Amino acid sequence: MAAWYPWLKALHVIAVISWMAGLLYLPRLFVYHCGVEPGSQASETFKIMERRLMNAIMTPAAVVAWIAGLSMATIGGDFRFGWLHVKLVLVVLLTASHWAMMRWKNDFAADRNRHSQRFYRIANEIPTLLMIGIVILVVVKPF
Repeated sequence: MAAWYPWLKALHVIAVISWMAGLLYLPRLFVYHCGVEPGSQASETFKIMERRLMNAIMTPAAVVAWIAGLSMATIGGDFRFGWLHVKLVLVVLLTASHWAMMRWKNDFAADRNRHSQRFYRIANEIPTLLMIGIVILVVVKPF
């Protein structure tokens, strides 16, 4: 393995932490955004916060996490292990969650939100459950 592999791993962990922070925070913003009148000052503030979180933190972090993670798996030869295949499925689902949040952010930006606070509270749990599975697979490597 290359001498810079630990640096790649550090970059991956930093990106994943940043991405997860956004995946856990953005749905909470949606919950609060549901409680304000469309077009109000509060609604416009939420739109700015949601856009900046998605565009400046979440999406770049997701891209870096994917690139660094796939690079590590390639360098380390980990594609031969079953745990990595399951982890990748969970990361694809995490990415799908990211894309859903992007769509919901765009709906709020256009004052077209169709979901309730309860919907976003439930949606907020999905990244957490996926993260738990991913961490267990990476640390325990059960198969």
